[in-house]
Amino acid sequence: MTAIVSTRHEQLMSDYLALWHGEYSKIDSVSDSFVAYEPSAPDGAVHGRDDFEAYVRELRNAFPDFTITAEALLEDDEIVMIEWTATGTHEGEFNGLPPTGRTFEHGGMSKFVIADGKVQEERMYYNPMEIAEQLGLPTE
Repeated sequence: MTAIVSTRHEQLMSDYLALWHGEYSKIDSVSDSFVAYEPSAPDGAVHGRDDFEAYVRELRNAFPDFTITAEALLEDDEIVMIEWTATGTHEGEFNGLPPTGRTFEHGGMSKFVIADGKVQEERMYYNPMEIAEQLGLPTE
């Protein structure tokens, strides 16, 4: 069951998810100083708008059908929390790992910091080992 309701940050969050879905024109939904704390990213974080766009492009090259579905959302003036499900098929190299052709589906949660009408920060919480296991990748 989806628990999304109309919210004050609805358009911003919609644009941000569209960016993950390959609509790179939505990059303006994030600030220039944006930081994504992402367990699968090199060094666990992506800093800056340009590096974030490059990261999403690399992810989408590896998983062309990558999709994030928001399942529930909670917000206040400056914080948005989203529970989500991500899916994708590993069709290209990612983080130096060759494609497996296998699919994954996993759940997670993200905390967003919003200021000046833009996403300033995202902290993603999920287990990357769950994805590696589903894709048949080494889990060491």
